[in-house]
Amino acid sequence: MRAPAVRVPEELSARVPVEQRGPGLDRDGVRLLVSRGTEVSHHVFGELPGLLRAGDLLVVNTSPTLAAAVDGRVGHARVVVHFSTRGDDGRWAVELREPDGRGTTRARADVAGATRARADRARADVVEGRGCGGLAGTRVRLPGGARLVLEEPLSARGERLWWARVSGAEVPALLREHGRPIRYSYTERDQPLSVYQTVFAVPPGDGTGSAEMPSAARPFTARLVAELVSRGVQFAPVTLHTGVASAESHEPPYPERFAVPEASARLINAVRAGDGRVVAVGTTAVRAVESAVGSDGVVRARAGWTDLVVTPERGVRVVEGLLTGLHEPEASHLLMLEAVAGRAAIDRGYDAAVRGRYLWHEFGDVHLLLP
Repeated sequence: MRAPAVRVPEELSARVPVEQRGPGLDRDGVRLLVSRGTEVSHHVFGELPGLLRAGDLLVVNTSPTLAAAVDGRVGHARVVVHFSTRGDDGRWAVELREPDGRGTTRARADVAGATRARADRARADVVEGRGCGGLAGTRVRLPGGARLVLEEPLSARGERLWWARVSGAEVPALLREHGRPIRYSYTERDQPLSVYQTVFAVPPGDGTGSAEMPSAARPFTARLVAELVSRGVQFAPVTLHTGVASAESHEPPYPERFAVPEASARLINAVRAGDGRVVAVGTTAVRAVESAVGSDGVVRARAGWTDLVVTPERGVRVVEGLLTGLHEPEASHLLMLEAVAGRAAIDRGYDAAVRGRYLWHEFGDVHLLLP
């Protein structure tokens, strides 16, 4: 993939949520860049009702955000465990990362050398000389007497994420009592979990959810949703539980759990048959809907795991527009954006975002791609 020809200055990272940047601001106070082909316009998110039209459909992800980061120890070394995805066999896909006091940085597979001097000899025996494959069998002590054991890499693509078995505690309860939201060092400080929940989040009752916030929906407020509905914009809920993203290597997404309910499938098909536009709120919503469409172009109720990676070559069959955050130039999500809007629109939009000093990452500004 050719990345957009822009460099994102570090100062354009959104370090705190918009509502903490000044008095009177709410979530819908972020800026909104709108691309219609290569034509770009600048707005605030609160103007979204005037940019859509009656009959349009917003597909939203109802997955709640988990407090998925838990402190642990391997020997004498401190680690942070990111709980990513629960498997069908009860194991969890996890990532071990290095704490630095500003969030968690550097995947543990990359950190072995940095922590070796602080780890005990047993830990060093596991890591030294065997690469990250030697992490199998690594034991992590967790709060409350819980234990985690790494068993095998999640994927042959790499060994950043591992299947792990937890004993001594149920993971949902462990996260509720000892977890905190995952954050990275470009943010200023830890935030309460409520800051990471979107207005559409619906806890499923089984303790599952998203390791990282489905952040494209964060700017919506209840007031704004009510205004959209009053103007004839419809909403179709779907669910996709997002796993841990890679802040360093920008990998394609791993398999994730998703569900498209029958009522949403019918609504999407009805809008496509009429004059409305199907606009996904976030790349997670795109992945869910595009995983539920058949070769005949009909969306059907479906639930399970999806390993779909949307690329320009695969294209999109349902989604016509996309509301999304601003992604790093190397991010694999840009393939999906290109599939929806085309390369020229992405290049033009990202150039305008940098020149316009838009803010990046989960607390940043958003980009609306319309046909």
